[in-house]
Amino acid sequence: MPVIKANGIDIYYEEQGSGTPLVLIAGLGYPLWEWHQMVPYLAEHFRVISFDNRGVGQTDKPAGPYTASLLAADLAGLLQALGINKATVMGHSMGGFIAQAFALEHADLLDKLILASTNFGGPHHAPITPEAMKVLTDITSDPLTRFKNGLLVSTAPGFAENQPEILQAWLDWRLANPLHLPGYQAQMAVGMGLLAEAACFEHKLNQVTAPSLVLFGAHDKVVPPANASLLANRLPNSTIHILENAGHFFPLETPQQAAQAIQQFALQ
Repeated sequence: MPVIKANGIDIYYEEQGSGTPLVLIAGLGYPLWEWHQMVPYLAEHFRVISFDNRGVGQTDKPAGPYTASLLAADLAGLLQALGINKATVMGHSMGGFIAQAFALEHADLLDKLILASTNFGGPHHAPITPEAMKVLTDITSDPLTRFKNGLLVSTAPGFAENQPEILQAWLDWRLANPLHLPGYQAQMAVGMGLLAEAACFEHKLNQVTAPSLVLFGAHDKVVPPANASLLANRLPNSTIHILENAGHFFPLETPQQAAQAIQQFALQ
């Protein structure tokens, strides 16, 4: 198994393709599996590095709480251990918090930045919709039903009906890979630690000079796409791309379209 010691922990990672390095940072509770639909498309044009964040998958799971800065330092250590001097870095959801911390604290390693389905924290971002909040905080049903309901509210309307095989594979994967609760709770602290205005990224993003892409699904109820313009307005050199037929989990819903948007941005 490809494991590298970085920032004091063992980090599991995978590489595919060749060319410009592109690093993918997964969201809350997800290992690099989150990217498995997109990686084949991306690997046609990039050296794609995906990895398990601290607290999940095959990477070490030391006690939390974790911070965005800590996980950004993990990534910096991974890149340095791989001999990568600069990379395009993409973070999805919680991974977007890590990517923002990386851009601010490890700018020397950053070529381009992609913030996907995320926000800058603090009190001024567009919050989760009431519909998604109700579903994602429900604890009245069994765990599998809660997980399925969470997927349905987190994806675009019609996804389950139009791509039932992907939904079933998703459910099967989670059954085979139960959530590691202590690691999940430690990762939850990443977002919680950014709730205060003084701690969030809103007033710091103007320091990021790297070209930046803000990428969202049009039907995202978990991190509404109104956050795209809020992020772009803070980033000095940014563009926005909205995936019309996707929700929060566009890496699994519309992987080819997302990969095309990334390719167009990162290779220009």
